Amino acid sequence: MTDLAALAPAPGAPIPWSRLEAFLDDGLGGVAALAATPQDATFHAEGDVWTHTRMVVEALVALPAWRALDDVGRAVTFAAALLHDVGKPQTTRRDDDGRLTSRGHSGRGEAMARAALWRRGVPFGLREHVCALIRWHQVPFFGITREPADAERTAARLSLRLRHRWLAVVAEADARGRRCADPADQARMLEHTALWLELCRDLDCVDAPLRFADDHARVLYFEAERPGARRPDVAAHDDTTAEVVVMCGLPASGKDTWLAAHGVGPVVSLDDLRDQLDVEPTEGQGEVIAAAREAARVHLRAGAPFAWNATNLAASLRAKVIGLMRGYRARVHLVYCEAPAHAHPARNRDRARPVPARAIGRMLGRWSVPALDEAHRVTHVVDDDGPLRWPPAR
Repeated sequence: MTDLAALAPAPGAPIPWSRLEAFLDDGLGGVAALAATPQDATFHAEGDVWTHTRMVVEALVALPAWRALDDVGRAVTFAAALLHDVGKPQTTRRDDDGRLTSRGHSGRGEAMARAALWRRGVPFGLREHVCALIRWHQVPFFGITREPADAERTAARLSLRLRHRWLAVVAEADARGRRCADPADQARMLEHTALWLELCRDLDCVDAPLRFADDHARVLYFEAERPGARRPDVAAHDDTTAEVVVMCGLPASGKDTWLAAHGVGPVVSLDDLRDQLDVEPTEGQGEVIAAAREAARVHLRAGAPFAWNATNLAASLRAKVIGLMRGYRARVHLVYCEAPAHAHPARNRDRARPVPARAIGRMLGRWSVPALDEAHRVTHVVDDDGPLRWPPAR
């Protein structure tokens, strides 16, 4: 399991702190940064982020639920517990009232972990399960307090990205590995985590994705403006026109190769439009995006299949592209391509127009991997799935 297997101790064995510190110091911000980052005493009276992280790891390995997991489950949840707050040094600040906040630390930590684990060669499936747990580790604390339909849709969405059993283990360790100014707050976190797991049991999505009647029912379920407006198990009238393939992935990850191998066309390519419009990747892209959207509309109005070829690394950017396609009732197939980190620099250099390393670095900061809550179909083109499939499957 490349790196991850060496992190987690066997149940009952000592925690290998020196190994964990070296792991964090290599591309994940480092122990010193965690130790230098304070936290608000209301929910973190124990002190800095590193103190909290150590307490969470200690709480995790003491949990019967963690010890009952198989080797892969223990490795994934251990890595997620160790890394769950690595985004805090970059996001912690004081608000207008003088209180310390770390809004956005889960998303930042996810991006940091994805880039670091990719560089280490951690297999895709293992890496993405760890990243999903980091991104959503706080949901059990508040998810159950939402309106029932909203809580159900959140549980459904997350079930397509992670295992709720593992999420509950990490959340319980996070709740136990702290000191709250009011002990009732800690007790409430533990209660909410237990209730969240019960909700997922009721939905039959503790260890596998929620069941949907079909792909289109799933898309409409998540598109509905009001949670609860559609049921996941009720088939929907399929009014889709042609299928649009939307490519995703870093430059030099193999998107053009996949399109050529599968004979997909015509292609609306942002790289080609940059060449035609003489716009560098480092310049403003407004003109390129406008031209691409208009070219896409020509195919969409005709109800004709085509491909949209761009990096589409940020979920928010993909949502805009998918929204354009769905506005014309297209069926969307996301194809995500990834190259191993050790091969990526050479592949980038071999491009007709290599992307500057600085630009690649910025892309890594907003890099996310699509899942089935975004489109009708998602294909992941990766070299090494590893011992664990991602997204989760039944």
